[in-house]
Amino acid sequence: MVGVIELRGMEFYAYHGCFEEEQLIGNRFIVDMSVWVDIDRAAASDDIADAVNYQELYLIVKDEMAQKSRLLENVASRIADRVKREFSGIEKVELSVAKLNPPLGGKVASSRVVIIK
Repeated sequence: MVGVIELRGMEFYAYHGCFEEEQLIGNRFIVDMSVWVDIDRAAASDDIADAVNYQELYLIVKDEMAQKSRLLENVASRIADRVKREFSGIEKVELSVAKLNPPLGGKVASSRVVIIK
């Protein structure tokens, strides 16, 4: 049985952006992630050892968000690649990274990149 594990609304202060000021001053970001994985063993055993650990997923996102990037595409791709690398059995990762109040010259709530790997 395939299940979807989701972590929604993870908020980070990070230093991603094309402008030098963004890399110095930083900004707030929201990350949402869904992972598709076979959950049969975890559902039957009720044992965290048989499941994708949500805490570990969060720590991967936190670690990758701490690494500066110019593009949100780069950040999102790095996170998805690492999740798939570190957890066997993950079939698909959908990830969005949103920059709040991006410096675009006008009022914009967020800019966001969504990837599916």
